[in-house]
Amino acid sequence: MAFEKMIKNAFDESRNNCRFGDTIEEITEIQDYIRNAEKIRIPNKNGIKVNVLNQVLREYNLPPAEILHINTNTADTSRIPALAKAYMALDQSDADLIIARGRLGIPGSGSLLIFIDNKGRILTCGTSPSHLIHKKSLENAVYSEACEALEKIGFEKKKG
Repeated sequence: MAFEKMIKNAFDESRNNCRFGDTIEEITEIQDYIRNAEKIRIPNKNGIKVNVLNQVLREYNLPPAEILHINTNTADTSRIPALAKAYMALDQSDADLIIARGRLGIPGSGSLLIFIDNKGRILTCGTSPSHLIHKKSLENAVYSEACEALEKIGFEKKKG
């Protein structure tokens, strides 16, 4: 089933009151979308998150990402800063896939690392509590969130 057709089918099922949960075909379509992404962008001011995310992508045998140098500070004024960063990147690039990380909600709410497609639809995400709670380095928190995001849609680290 093609990605767009899968999404339309799921919407039709919901509209017709006959949707009973995700299917393995839907999860496979999301995996294929991520695997086949040719332009993966990460909005970031520096390369710290990009380096960590590329390490994770390698470990899951996925294509590498590139930094998208944009100032995302204004995203922190939105209700969901991580999603606002992703949408800023979507508006300023021709990426197939965007991976953005930022605050989940209000200050103190923790972090959200989100994967969106080229139409701004959420594919998966990972979260962390506030740094004051988990006490991990930025690199370790990003690594954990990215692994969580990929594993919740069935990706496994490559062996060996």
